[in-house]
Amino acid sequence: MSEIYINYGTNLQEMTYDLMKAAKISERLNSSMRVCIKPNLVTAQLAKYGATTHPEIVEGIILYLHDFGVKDIVIAEGSSIDDGTGRAFDVCGYTVFAQKYGVKLLDTKKDHVVHKMSQGLKIALCESLLKADYIINVPVLKGHCQTNMTCCLKNLKGCIPDSEKRRFHTIGLHHPIAALAAAIKPDLHIVDGVCGDLSFELGGNPVEANRIMLGFDPVLLDSYGAKLIGYMPEEIEHLSLAMEYGVGQFADDNTKIIEINNGNKPKTRTTGSRQAQHLGQFINENGACSACYAALIFALHQTGRKNFDGKIHIGQGFKGKNIEGIGVGNCAAGCRLSISGCPPKASDIAEFIRSI
Repeated sequence: MSEIYINYGTNLQEMTYDLMKAAKISERLNSSMRVCIKPNLVTAQLAKYGATTHPEIVEGIILYLHDFGVKDIVIAEGSSIDDGTGRAFDVCGYTVFAQKYGVKLLDTKKDHVVHKMSQGLKIALCESLLKADYIINVPVLKGHCQTNMTCCLKNLKGCIPDSEKRRFHTIGLHHPIAALAAAIKPDLHIVDGVCGDLSFELGGNPVEANRIMLGFDPVLLDSYGAKLIGYMPEEIEHLSLAMEYGVGQFADDNTKIIEINNGNKPKTRTTGSRQAQHLGQFINENGACSACYAALIFALHQTGRKNFDGKIHIGQGFKGKNIEGIGVGNCAAGCRLSISGCPPKASDIAEFIRSI
């Protein structure tokens, strides 16, 4: 399983189909299977902005599955805490082609929840994922303001209810992400590396790479993807933990890279700016949810320079505490100066910062 298939170009549906054909995915399928496809629809935003999975990639997967007799297909996702999955399905283009191909859409926020122990952690999981015969994970390779990057492993957070997402943040993201990856093990990963935002998980600064990757080992793909966008795998704590938990292995010199249409490789540099990490020095974070933290990062980016003393407090760890400082979000309402919201809008935070 130590191979990674990569295809380059702009016809995403065809590229995806050709990758699955090259990897002989048909040999792993049978017509009676229920296949669950898990894209990244963290927010209701078109894929061209760098945050969500291109629907053409999922469409290519569906066409391949149909050609080999697989008809029972579900697209499952749970958007971020502050966004509605149904709206994301509509805006991102999934509702239309799901109707076209007779594919079911599942909002995991509304799914029945079961609990499973993994690496010492009891995790609440959406039952439909566990009942699937074959899971295809379709993440976006992009930056993340709290974990540096997000790809195969972190995309599985869409398989847990919102209450569990909040808890992951209170106990530190990396261990639960790795434990979740040990609990739910997709059979196939197809990575959307077309134009991910290499700084922020909610998009806005896409970097064109015109790349789709396929593999069976999520740690292998994530570690390889980390290097592609300018990080060493060791900088992504949940990758090391996942390897320790037996989820997969880091890419190395022995990893077999099988490229298709490599003449279509983009000529531009595709590494991240690490801007989110730079802005993080102005933040005192304690159990902040991604949506709230990302909004603050966007706001700091919009306002340019830090023009006040002290760090901005954000996160569930500040609930009920009176703090002589600046706070963002409902959890930090006890700060002397604060802005409410769960999460507050980035534009409102920026205006708040400018007013200080």
